Amino acid sequence: MLTTKQHELLVFIDKHLRETGCSPSFEEMKAALDLRSKSGIHRLITALEERGFLKRHKHRARALEVVRLSEDLAPPTRGASRFAPNVIQGNFSGKLPGVRAANEAGAVSLPLYGKIAAGLPIEALRDEAEQVEVPMAMLGQGEHFALRVEGDSMIEAGILDGDIVIIRKGETAETGQIIVALVDESEVTLKRLRRRGNSIALEPANIRYETKIYPAERVRVQGRLAALLRQY
Repeated sequence: MLTTKQHELLVFIDKHLRETGCSPSFEEMKAALDLRSKSGIHRLITALEERGFLKRHKHRARALEVVRLSEDLAPPTRGASRFAPNVIQGNFSGKLPGVRAANEAGAVSLPLYGKIAAGLPIEALRDEAEQVEVPMAMLGQGEHFALRVEGDSMIEAGILDGDIVIIRKGETAETGQIIVALVDESEVTLKRLRRRGNSIALEPANIRYETKIYPAERVRVQGRLAALLRQY
């Protein structure tokens, strides 16, 4: 049986994973549970891991996996993912070419539609001949495309150089979600979205990079992070 705080943390981590595709930071967990120190979060995570509710993946930043939920937790539902802008040139509006139907293995081929810089501007490579196989269980409703990450500006969100991010196409996103943003109709970036009045902040997940703030009319959401693929 879980304590109240253990239960609250497990719920928060599960919700964050389903909405963002990555585990929350210690700072986010501390704020969500209204704790004063990160050591308290560490003790809760250790307790959940010992009881078989959580699993930590070594050598991966912020890599938590919910193994099972407490019996008194509602069954998980698929949510939208967060996403933040880093820069790539291009516009992903319109119907995405190259998407094929699911195969017998329960996977779908998505076009690896380009590269996205996690930190520095880079031209999008629209090589629609290259495909990536994605398990259908990782995808929800809507249209998706894949982008390869270059750079390290999102490493604290668990998004590393060389990762392939699966983006759910769309023009809306909530603050805190990781998105693909088109800036000034010329640069596309992967960052976390923060709304500040009439401005939009594109927030990296690496202290080496600065958050960039733009008037809302200069930023257009092109999709939200739905899943992440990594090869070893």
